[in-house]
Amino acid sequence: MNIAVSELIVRYMERLGIEFIFGMPGSHILPVYDSLYDSNIRSVLVKHEQGAAFMAGGYVRATGRIGACITTAGPGATNLVTGIANAYADRQPVLVITGETSTHIFGKGGLQESSGEGGSIDQVLLFAGITRYHKLIERTDYLPTVLNQAAKHLLSKTPGPVVLSIPYNVQKEMVDASILDQISFTRTTDECVIAAQYIDKSVELIRAAKRPLIIAGYGCIRSGALEPLSHISKRLNIPVTSSLKAKGAIDERSALSLGSLGVTSGGYAMRYLEQEADLVLVLGAGFNERTSYVWDKNLLAGKKLIQVDNSAQQLEKVFRADLVVHADLGIYLQALDAALQAQQVAAKSPVDIAAFVAASQARADATGETIFNHQFDHVRAFYSWLEQRFPDGLAMFDDNIVFAQNFYRVSANDRFYPNTGISSLGHAIPAAIGAGCAVDQPLFAMLGDGGFQMCAMEIMTAVNYAIPLNIVLFNNHTMGLIRKNQHHLYQDRFIDCDFTNPDYALLAQSFGITHCRVESGQDLARLEAVDFRHGINLIEIMIDQDAYPNYSSRR
Repeated sequence: MNIAVSELIVRYMERLGIEFIFGMPGSHILPVYDSLYDSNIRSVLVKHEQGAAFMAGGYVRATGRIGACITTAGPGATNLVTGIANAYADRQPVLVITGETSTHIFGKGGLQESSGEGGSIDQVLLFAGITRYHKLIERTDYLPTVLNQAAKHLLSKTPGPVVLSIPYNVQKEMVDASILDQISFTRTTDECVIAAQYIDKSVELIRAAKRPLIIAGYGCIRSGALEPLSHISKRLNIPVTSSLKAKGAIDERSALSLGSLGVTSGGYAMRYLEQEADLVLVLGAGFNERTSYVWDKNLLAGKKLIQVDNSAQQLEKVFRADLVVHADLGIYLQALDAALQAQQVAAKSPVDIAAFVAASQARADATGETIFNHQFDHVRAFYSWLEQRFPDGLAMFDDNIVFAQNFYRVSANDRFYPNTGISSLGHAIPAAIGAGCAVDQPLFAMLGDGGFQMCAMEIMTAVNYAIPLNIVLFNNHTMGLIRKNQHHLYQDRFIDCDFTNPDYALLAQSFGITHCRVESGQDLARLEAVDFRHGINLIEIMIDQDAYPNYSSRR
């Protein structure tokens, strides 16, 4: 049976298990949109194509499934770049479908042409560095090969974005529907048995250590290794700290959690790492700039190191390890857990993490090294209120990061999604909307007033599709990090950081959503009446413009 390429593309997406596609139509992509009309795939109209890419990425992070977005040619595609770059950095399987001018127009200066011919934008080059696979499909004779390659990358153990650009006339050509039968939609699994010597050596190092410490990275979450991670930690009394992206890898309210490690944290994990640990297990953590305190050589000095990662590129990238294991964290930790029990490795002496944290806090208070002073007490109180208000958990997309990293203890019921990738402002609201298509938990987007104004228009997307969302806006009338650095490093020579905000109560009213303003801890009582599960709410938390967290980004 012959069908149009546009319909084939939609059926292809259905076989990939795509449920939602975020985007904005234009004349060059309307054939695909017309085919979506009869599909079970739900299309979501965004206000800006960058939002579509962030929504697709947010959907991926919340579900682990393939995300998708769709745009027209030219500016529709170019507006995707930041969101696709973010997905590439986070290794997210996002399928992007873009339109293109008809092939007979190539090189003639067609409206919104991006074929690379005749001086036009070259979309292939534009996306080349931020995708796993990108193809401008000029003919149908190699369509099965293209779609097979795209599926392979989307379903890989190390996936990334895929962009398929389809000229208008090609979308309307007829092809045999059996093309889909030539494509493999099986998720690749390169799992293998880990050599016994790596497990035995790991057990040997753990047995010999007095104060082992686990640094859990996002690889533990991605591989579904949280249960064996928690079991090893509890059975052997091994404390766990995490990278920011893996915050909550073990319940942060448990007795063995040191919270997250990094420049913007309170420093308890760093002090324990420096002062107590003699063996460090780095599990699926890249040890990037933030986690490593800008690659501080003293952090790991004099310690035995085990590093395990499923990416060979991460192994010994910034430090030398005593044992390097290239493996899936889920397989490794299950094997390690079984071996530790079989070889009857004894538990380590109990560690009173609460006492260690209290002592560290007391020293920080005495030396003036506390990261937050009293000007942030109402922010601290807000996060404590969140913990008490949502004991069954919530999902949080966080662009601000520094507050949640220090004030919010991610439980086993929570889902915490910090803005990692390329750390783009304007991410939290659209990413949370994408997740909201699938998440059945109270959903929060946390961001500052600078980032808010990059993505505020997407609130209407949530309104249009009745997607419950709670936006927490930290209002200090400035780009906080920039102003902080200009205060600490540039002698208060403030430039292009301060601005005037709109009246957010009136803005919320114009969107038809609830607004609540918090200026002190006493104002938190107002939040009791807010419908956080079913409503769309803007919670505005006021912060003094001259209040700065006390940490150094060493820039």
